[in-house]
Amino acid sequence: MRQLALAVELSVAAIYHHFPDKNTLYLEAVRFAFSDKEQVFDQVWKSDGSAEEKLGRFIRALIEVMLEDRDFHRLMQREILEADPARMQLLAQGVFNNQFCLLMQLVAEMAPDQDSHLLATSVIGLAKYYIEYQPLLKNFPGWKPEHEKPEFIAMHITTLLLNSFKAKAA
Repeated sequence: MRQLALAVELSVAAIYHHFPDKNTLYLEAVRFAFSDKEQVFDQVWKSDGSAEEKLGRFIRALIEVMLEDRDFHRLMQREILEADPARMQLLAQGVFNNQFCLLMQLVAEMAPDQDSHLLATSVIGLAKYYIEYQPLLKNFPGWKPEHEKPEFIAMHITTLLLNSFKAKAA
């Protein structure tokens, strides 16, 4: 906190006046970093269209957010690798909970007989995989330049999931 106070030219007491502890300060910083991204997702949820179209838009938005803000993406990777239980709770409940719940509602509507938590985490995991592993994937046989385009990846993941929902229902 002293280093932060020096960097922003405030007293330590002034920082503690606004943030009672480091975790609160951290959570607010992450919440601030995510706030502009949350608006992108809110547009998806408020848009017209079928559940399938919203799923595709959500996946594309998620991919674009991860590609456009590499610092935020790296911060989340670091936190997940560190896996501090208290911080994971803060991130899950304090920052990402609303978007995750909306995604769970959407997939539950599309596949009511499946576990909505697992489906929602699969959506996020698939998108995250394609972004994180892109430097490796482009070295495998069969890679094409379109495989790194957000719209192409989003369409692929959406189609994969929709086919999975239909297969399970049948």
